[in-house]
Amino acid sequence: MPARPPWLRPSVLRVEAVSGLVVALALIPEAIAFSIIAGVDPRVGLFASFTMAVTIAFVGGRPAMISAATGAIALVVAPLAREHGVDYLIAAVLLGGLIQIVLGLVGVARLMRFLPRSVMVGFVNALAILIFTSQLPYLMDVPWMVYALLAVGLVVLVGLPRLTRAVPGPLVAIALLTGFTVVAGVVVPTVGDQGALPDSLPVLGLPAVPFDLATLQLIAPYALTIALVGLIESLMTAKLVDDITDTHSDKTRESWGQGVANIVTGFFGGMGGCAMIGQTMINVKDGRARTRLSTFLAGVFVLVLVVALGEVVAVIPMAALVGVMIMVAVGTFDWHSIRPSTLRMMPLSETAVMVATVVVTVGTHNLAYGVAVGVLVAMVLFARRVAHVVEVTSVVDPDGSTKLYRVSGQLFFASSNDLVYQFAYGTDPENVVIDLSAAHVWDASTVAALDAIRTKYEARGTTLTVVGMNDGSRVRHDRMAGRLSGAH
Repeated sequence: MPARPPWLRPSVLRVEAVSGLVVALALIPEAIAFSIIAGVDPRVGLFASFTMAVTIAFVGGRPAMISAATGAIALVVAPLAREHGVDYLIAAVLLGGLIQIVLGLVGVARLMRFLPRSVMVGFVNALAILIFTSQLPYLMDVPWMVYALLAVGLVVLVGLPRLTRAVPGPLVAIALLTGFTVVAGVVVPTVGDQGALPDSLPVLGLPAVPFDLATLQLIAPYALTIALVGLIESLMTAKLVDDITDTHSDKTRESWGQGVANIVTGFFGGMGGCAMIGQTMINVKDGRARTRLSTFLAGVFVLVLVVALGEVVAVIPMAALVGVMIMVAVGTFDWHSIRPSTLRMMPLSETAVMVATVVVTVGTHNLAYGVAVGVLVAMVLFARRVAHVVEVTSVVDPDGSTKLYRVSGQLFFASSNDLVYQFAYGTDPENVVIDLSAAHVWDASTVAALDAIRTKYEARGTTLTVVGMNDGSRVRHDRMAGRLSGAH
């Protein structure tokens, strides 16, 4: 008899279902808000959250991660929707999904190993800040009762887990505050105030746009941005969940899975999306979900809640959901990274990379920009640091006819540019030997520098011999030596 899947166990099923329900409740107002940012009907964001979550539950590479309509994608598609309409937006989502599939199949996920830890920390901290600041509009120009409800919600969210984890704190807080506002007749902003909820199922179809070169030229830049932003946010979120759960996920599958989910979403008239860090943290940390079932149920619950139970969902006070998201932000932020003891211990360059990632991400509300700048700063600082660890020492032969130079370190464009100035061409004897046994040649810049050194010695009648190259350096040197312009 085949073994029963883990998610069919009653205890696991309960955890996954309850966590999926809490995630769905948090998804609804955000999907509506992201629809407003994108300039489209709330149905477009809500249907995207349903189709993204359900599809990625089957094709994604990271169990328990939540994908839905996101603010990052909304910011990307907003100009296209505003200037050309929702049909062109959907066409861009379809093309963006196709690009993600191609990128996934060619192995773009393997580039994740080049992300420094400081960029990852900056990414996490920036997301926490964005999650927190995204809740502030719900706390401005509102009745004083909103703040009272928020305070009670935070007390429940902080205190309940210390008493029992049998019931998720977010679900209790939402139910308690909703029940109070309905029974007491308290008038505060609710989910229903954010926009009209759909009363029908999404319909399969194609966008009403001309399928010609002009349309492709129009939507291609937006589609490429959708693909890149979605992959960066999804892969970074997957890595974060890997660390939290001490498990490994299939990043390549997640990459093309995001593409499949966006294509399905586009066919059902959704605005596209990617992994959501806030809802994923609710699912994994607060709900303790670990399987694909929670992701699937989150999408199903979104559709059921907004279509069949729209009137009930509409009366949930926004204060309850704001409290949940604030606690998600607090739990997401890496507080250890800003402790004075950590900052004193950490190299200044590592802190600079983290700060750059945070500042750019928060300033632009674009995770792709933040991660790209963080990686660029890390590369520049690393190259600058490594460039200064190349050392050249010299020893003159006792008879005075030969001088030996020993070069140690990593030779590449940043370090080899100064290499040519480390030799005494005018005073060296008739024979010079450069020993590279403690060095490694990495690029054409170094080969060009060695060619320049040889040219300078030959112009003075000095015989130069280069020895000690390892296999990789020798192959690279022999292939390009004497063939590079400007090597003299």
